[in-house]
Amino acid sequence: MDSVISQDGTRERKAEIVEVFAEAFGEMIAADPDAFRKKFRKMADNPFAFYRGSACLFYHDMAATEDRWADARTGRIWIQGDLHAENFGTYMDSAGQFVFDVNDFDEAYLGAFTWDIKRFCASVALLARRKAVSDADIEALTATFVRSYLRLVRAFHDGTQDEQDFKLHLRNTEGPVHDVLLDARMNTRTALLANTTVVENYERRFRPGKDVRPLGEEEHARVLAAFTRYLETIPEHKRFRSITYQVKDIVGRKGFGIGSAGLPAYNILVEGQTEALENDVILSMKQGNVAAPSRIVQDERIRTYFRHHGHRTAVSQRALQAHADPWLGYTEIDGAGFIVSELSPYVNDLDWSDLTEPTEMRPVIDYLGQATAGMHCVSDADSEQTLVDFQSEEAIIAAVGSAEDEFVRDMVDFGRSYAQRTRTDHELFVDAFRNGAIPGLERSTPIA
Repeated sequence: MDSVISQDGTRERKAEIVEVFAEAFGEMIAADPDAFRKKFRKMADNPFAFYRGSACLFYHDMAATEDRWADARTGRIWIQGDLHAENFGTYMDSAGQFVFDVNDFDEAYLGAFTWDIKRFCASVALLARRKAVSDADIEALTATFVRSYLRLVRAFHDGTQDEQDFKLHLRNTEGPVHDVLLDARMNTRTALLANTTVVENYERRFRPGKDVRPLGEEEHARVLAAFTRYLETIPEHKRFRSITYQVKDIVGRKGFGIGSAGLPAYNILVEGQTEALENDVILSMKQGNVAAPSRIVQDERIRTYFRHHGHRTAVSQRALQAHADPWLGYTEIDGAGFIVSELSPYVNDLDWSDLTEPTEMRPVIDYLGQATAGMHCVSDADSEQTLVDFQSEEAIIAAVGSAEDEFVRDMVDFGRSYAQRTRTDHELFVDAFRNGAIPGLERSTPIA
């Protein structure tokens, strides 16, 4: 991909960015312009923050990019869709084990397996440059990720590693990844409940706060009805006893991350597995967004497979995680799809702030390559979905063949060049945003 935009092309690229953002975010901007001003100001802070919030632009560019590694099979496997360096962390799986894995499946869809790899490589190039890591070390780090990915895919293919048994946990990790798992182990549901709820008259309710919105009677009834419908979407083998799903309180929520700006969301407090107050569970019910890869994947079979974006997110996460959250499900409110999952105390994101040297970053990135390979290869004929009816590892190995070095070089080169383009795009975006060029977010009246 050409990484340098000529001076004559700057105006055209800025207009292109504005057009892509207007198409992807236009309806949500109209619904909540303040949320998008906050989102865009966060994205304006640095190129990596811009990259995190602009998956739609990445896929717009992928639509015009040749990909020799994507064929009829490898071009249509389950992907996370927004794979960057900060989308990894911990969760407690349905077997009760702490796992380090890919997280955030809001953009998950079917597409080229290389899109996840390319998006990650570019993110590492952006993140590492902010830490003043040299170009040579950045290339070595991205190559580490790609080789780690291919090594595990080959192990799945050759049968030396069972994909269903693979996971990164406390007993097979070390270093910062092990530390983040240990930190997750120290978290408790009691502490989460203490921070978000109060107990009044021997019953628990949500605590009032700036990001919490009480519901009127009519809206409460709509959300409660949607919750009842959600229960039917939990797989039979993952359902708890009926007492577990008794609703205690519902509130509206604001304040989700960069990718969810402007989307309606609710928190639902439900009874835990016993009547003891410390076992209560908080669920998040959030409207699903349009997955960025879906904007360029022109496959009617895929498009019609999903009932709505909440359904798409839940099905994708179950396909991409071997032991997904037992609370994971979906529902709809007024025709819009919502994704439902536990607001878990055991979710810890990987923190890059103290990872400053390439020697510290390399083993972490090796684990991230393994996590990505596990995600891609569990999402195939052995999972519950029916869109991918072949073994992903076999298709990927067949596509790469004996050209592993060439594949690695392609991914590393892409990461370098797209990171450079992103740095330029970030400046163009900031200029467009602050000068009111994005529809719906025009400049306010100047202060006198």
